[in-house]
Amino acid sequence: MIGFRYARKDRTRRRVRRLAGAGLALPLAVGALVAAPAGTAAAAPGSGPTAVVSMGDSYISGEAGRWKGNSLTNTGSRSGTDRAWVSGSVYDPSKVYGTTAGGCHRSDSAEVRSAGAIADVAINLACSGATTENVFRSANGGVPYKGEAPQADQLAAVAASHDVKVIALSIGGNDLGFADIIKDCALDFVIWNSYCYDDQQYGVDQKIDGVMANVGKSVDEVRAVMRAAGYGDSAYRIVLQSYPSPIPRGAENRYAQSDWSRLNTGGCPFWNRDSDWARDSLVPQIANRLKAVAAAKGVQFLDLRDMMQGREVCAKTSKQVTSTAPASAKTSEWARWIDSSETQGLVQESMHPNHFGQLALGRCLALAVGQGPTSGVGCKNTAGTDQTGMYLTPLP
Repeated sequence: MIGFRYARKDRTRRRVRRLAGAGLALPLAVGALVAAPAGTAAAAPGSGPTAVVSMGDSYISGEAGRWKGNSLTNTGSRSGTDRAWVSGSVYDPSKVYGTTAGGCHRSDSAEVRSAGAIADVAINLACSGATTENVFRSANGGVPYKGEAPQADQLAAVAASHDVKVIALSIGGNDLGFADIIKDCALDFVIWNSYCYDDQQYGVDQKIDGVMANVGKSVDEVRAVMRAAGYGDSAYRIVLQSYPSPIPRGAENRYAQSDWSRLNTGGCPFWNRDSDWARDSLVPQIANRLKAVAAAKGVQFLDLRDMMQGREVCAKTSKQVTSTAPASAKTSEWARWIDSSETQGLVQESMHPNHFGQLALGRCLALAVGQGPTSGVGCKNTAGTDQTGMYLTPLP
């Protein structure tokens, strides 16, 4: 997306074409990143290696884990941000995403991997782009995705061979059409000179009841699998989590909306009014509805709405990576910008927690699990620190 030397008009036209055709795979994470060892015998509940399992979409699968901040440099290691760089102009995404580089994008720093010693084994069943129907059991309406069985069916095999202690679930964003929301709002900034929030809010309101019903069904499907494997409901914990905002409020954006710097330099092409709507209306609306689902289903809720406050793409209190400002979890952005020209990586990585954001998410999960089986907690960051500065807050 960044750093082209040709005229602004041609540069903008090219970005518009990319944005218009891009399928941004937002909550927006799938065989397992850490699979059961070959030949592992079936284990009764409470036996076998303990396991923490992640299920759902790209916000938990590890999409964008390739990136340590954002840099305008398009060559080499991109100022140290590109973890897939090999040498010269050679890049190998499998260094980060393993065998899922062409599909589910399960990164080596995904939340379940970054959470630390929650269990003996971390197993990532989430997949970038997944919806609730990709979580359901095939016998109950589940649909395979990217060549893999529905995630609940995969969970059944894990539950039989491991002693599952925690299941982290992030789902619903793709059902709501996050990809289209991001694309449409960016296009409204680039070519239509209009706001997107009103039309998008209407669309979300029309869908959200049905989506939350399916999120609830996803929890039920997980419960059904675990019960069939012989687990009591109190033998393990389900943590249903919400989504953080990848962009800041308008007043917290370091680029003026009156020029093209938000698109061509910052990678955050959104009007202030739309940014405020996303940060203070959409993200809280979804979080509050997910909290209600968690309460109704008797599972723990992890509220991530403020997790990236001040660390978002284009936030005033964060920096792009340069030769004089190296990649750092303490100063760099924690989300991937919109790389609409795919000059560096894939456009589907846009607007997801990057490597630093995923380390922070892992810390949030570890803290929530360590808190004990509470009904819910929020997770926030401490300004100027890395993931070790994450802390929990009580929910109202």
